[in-house]
This record gives sequence, C-alpha cells and structure tokens, in this order.
Amino acid sequence: MTAAGLLLVTSTSISHDFLKKIFIPDITEKQELLFARIAAGLAVILAGYFGVNPPGFVAQVVAFAFGLAASSFFPAILMGIFSKRMNREGAISGMLTGITFTAAYIIYFKFVNPAANIPERWLFGISPEGIGTVGMVLNFAVALTVSRFTAPPPAHVQALVENIRIPKGASEPHEINA
Repeated sequence: MTAAGLLLVTSTSISHDFLKKIFIPDITEKQELLFARIAAGLAVILAGYFGVNPPGFVAQVVAFAFGLAASSFFPAILMGIFSKRMNREGAISGMLTGITFTAAYIIYFKFVNPAANIPERWLFGISPEGIGTVGMVLNFAVALTVSRFTAPPPAHVQALVENIRIPKGASEPHEINA
C-alpha cells in the first residue's frame, strides 16, 4: 500500500506539478495522464533495478534518500513557511541546485568511480551518505539569492504564508476553566 501511494504521488507530481505548472502549462488532461503513466513506469523500472541490484546496505540507501530529500525539499518547505520573500524562482533554483549537486556526488562515488570513494577524495571529507547537508546549504544559499533578485511573490501568496504561520484565532487569549 505504501509503495502504491508513493508511486502515485511521484507520477502525479512529475506530470502535474513539474510538467504542467512549469514547462508545459497548456498540456491537456489526456497528455498529463500519459506523462503520469510514463513517470510511474520509469519509477517501477528504477525500483526494480535497485531491487535486483541494491546499491548498498539499507542504512546507506536510507541515508541517500534523506540526503536527497534534505538537499531538495527541506529548504523550500522551511523558507516557504517562514519567509514571505521566498518566491517560486528562488525555491525552484535552490531545489535544482541542491538535488543536482547531491545526486551528482552520490552517483559519481557510488556508480561512476567507486574506486575513488575514499575519505581522501571526498569534498571536505564528507562521504556520499552525508553530502545531503552540503546540498541543503547550497539550496538555501541559491534560493535566498535568487529570491532577492527576482520579483517578490504576489500579495495573496504572502497572505497565505502569514495565515499558515499564524492561523486565525491563534493570537487571541483563551480562558481556562478550572
């Protein structure tokens, strides 16, 4: 059940959130469904490959997953909640930078040149399992920089951020009946 849910989220995120909202805004629902099915098929093939040829111990795979998530989604979520100035351009630029850097580092040391996977060759002495932290810092830096040099988000988006941070009624004093 969990795998099916993740597959559904992955395929619809790629077709709707990534393709429709960024690259192909005038995509039809039929085309969107086609891209979702293609993304689901590719995800199943990738999962099958890693099932037959696991990249390492479970802890290592979990570390990679958390590193990739930290380098891509965490800064965008955090700044999306706590920064009214964060905009789409900044979030996307930061996410692409963080995940590209982290994935490239992992792929290089684990698949392209595994013989170089020794502490003396690692950037700042950080293993591929821990490089997500550097990717996250790069994400924050790029997202903040790009958002400062591009247009601020629309007023309704800033209001939405404020409503998420401080819901209605949260600042009102409440009586406690003893």
